[in-house]
Amino acid sequence: MSLPSVERGPATPAQVVFSWWVGGMPREDIDLESALARAKDGEGFVWVGLHKPTEGTVEVLGDMLGIHELVIADAVHGHRRSKLEQFDEDLFMVASTVSYVERDEEQTVPEIVSTGELMIILGPHWVVTSRQRGRSRMPEVRALVEKVSADMPDGPWQVLHACLSVAIDDFVHVVGQMQDDVEDAEELVFGQTRGVEIDRPYQIKRELIEFRRCVSPLCNPVTHLATHDFALVPDDARPYFRDLSDLVQEVRENIHIMEDQLTNILQAALALASVNDNRDMRKISAAVAILAVPTTLGAVYGMNFDNIPELHWQYGYFALMGVNVALMLVLYLIFRRIRWL
Repeated sequence: MSLPSVERGPATPAQVVFSWWVGGMPREDIDLESALARAKDGEGFVWVGLHKPTEGTVEVLGDMLGIHELVIADAVHGHRRSKLEQFDEDLFMVASTVSYVERDEEQTVPEIVSTGELMIILGPHWVVTSRQRGRSRMPEVRALVEKVSADMPDGPWQVLHACLSVAIDDFVHVVGQMQDDVEDAEELVFGQTRGVEIDRPYQIKRELIEFRRCVSPLCNPVTHLATHDFALVPDDARPYFRDLSDLVQEVRENIHIMEDQLTNILQAALALASVNDNRDMRKISAAVAILAVPTTLGAVYGMNFDNIPELHWQYGYFALMGVNVALMLVLYLIFRRIRWL
């Protein structure tokens, strides 16, 4: 968590990092209990940050903020699927996060998309963010909260919006990177003169499915924030969530398009592999047919019979070799004409 260092009170858990925000800027030199008290009186809000918190830490913080026990359990153990729940007035949201993993030169990286999860607990004058896994994007979230528009209503919902905004921006970035990967896979399949590369398109499709599992569940929660009444989300804030909802829908549509494109690429790759196998089998069959001529002639004249007139003919060997070469040449020309060779 990239939040300012602040003084801790005696009841503040050691793993808790927090900041008190007033007028869009963090205030320092205050303990958590005092910050919560002043925020409750209408002076800004308190932002508490956690990273892989222990059960004891979350329980102490839950008692201090009045967080529901089900939310505490999810904050400790994690929740792999995006969701939005309301407990009394408090909102609890889980947002899946993704980051694109660049391949090294040897292409030994087994994954393309690395996933994580971010939990946001929104109260009337406080907000808690908890990251269980995945790459930290809290510096970007903090920067976005600091430069919010003057038209945006003030309140802890700004942290929720900033977290979703950064997460969805990562979705858009990953979509762009994976679109390049799909185009590269298409060139890899159709650009090779020998052999067909199937491993790379299959890997991209597998990671694309993982990406879709992160994006699709987030659509409904963001849409609910844009269209439903929540006490902790001002009416003036809905248009900002509506923009995020449109972005998520666009990302999901792009994922479906790439999945269809990869399916077509894989089907075409399998068809090309089958065509190449058939071409190889025809070449092998043609070679076997041509080599069958000397094999047959050799087998006939290699039998232990005395009454074979050609064996005693002065030019029998040369005649046999001539017939052998002529038949092989005729077969070769026939196979060339029908494009088996």
